[in-house]
Amino acid sequence: MNRDDSRLALEWHTWLAENLALGVSTEDAQRVLVDAGVEASLAQREIAAAQAHPYVVAARRIGRRYEWLEALADLYAELHRQSGAVTLEKRRGVSPAEFFTRYYFGHRPVVLQGFMEDWPAMRRWSLADFRERFGDVEVEIMSGRDTNPDHASQPDKHRQVVTLRDYVQRVETDGETNDFYMVPRNENWKRDGLARLREDIRAPAGIIDPELRPDMTTLLLGPPGTVTPLHHDNMNVLLGQVMGRKHVRLVPSFQRHLVYPRHGTFSAVDAASPDAARFPLYGEATVLEGVVEPGELLFLPVGWWHWVRALDVSATVTFHHFQLPGGNTHLRTPQ
Repeated sequence: MNRDDSRLALEWHTWLAENLALGVSTEDAQRVLVDAGVEASLAQREIAAAQAHPYVVAARRIGRRYEWLEALADLYAELHRQSGAVTLEKRRGVSPAEFFTRYYFGHRPVVLQGFMEDWPAMRRWSLADFRERFGDVEVEIMSGRDTNPDHASQPDKHRQVVTLRDYVQRVETDGETNDFYMVPRNENWKRDGLARLREDIRAPAGIIDPELRPDMTTLLLGPPGTVTPLHHDNMNVLLGQVMGRKHVRLVPSFQRHLVYPRHGTFSAVDAASPDAARFPLYGEATVLEGVVEPGELLFLPVGWWHWVRALDVSATVTFHHFQLPGGNTHLRTPQ
């Protein structure tokens, strides 16, 4: 607080305006200010002035709209719970028509089985195979992740170019680690040297655009222990697990107000070990959990929050060009 007892410090003005806009009662606001060392009479005057200020009045109107949208999101969450969709569903024999009707348009995740059985990658891919066929190809990876808890939202600080042979050796010898990972941002799938690797996958029939240009897919490859922190994508994604298993946790898109968003598409919550004291609302979130096995496809609906941890050496292909007349559905990001 500013030591001048006749006025509040700027940060307290900001705090007061924000909390009044969000519907915090004047009694609670005054209690917080007094507990922070503000004289009760000054707190009362500042609250009264803030309530009368046209900027705060306008912000309160916006806050009421926010409250309505949050109430609607809570309604969706309750309907989701009542539907019985509290586990990560696994299905075999799903037709494209059912996939789009029940899951894509229904905005619900699912693990699909039986779509990858014709992939040469399922029989061929291994670290030894990558080294033998593509060892000299230069690839980009994200390295030094352990030293930066915000590595996922600061990718340019961690880019490193190595040969695939050297990367495979690190994966083989370093054991369980989150320090390095080949992720979609690396865009290695577009490299001409990996063209034959792209030939080892197939578009899930009737679901993904069969053209499969290099820009329509991405490749993830890394050791056990790699973690993708809780975040959401701005489009629907179909994740094909070729090598290894991945432990996933998902939170519905309509529970955004429970996951403490930061850095745009990321959450402040460590979904592996949530801090209930710092992030109490996360305890109200619906968390779907499961393990994606080799040969399974995980559908991640646009906007759904997901945390992923590799349990083994893992190779994953992602698709984002669905076989629809209008193309993939995207989330408009506020500016």
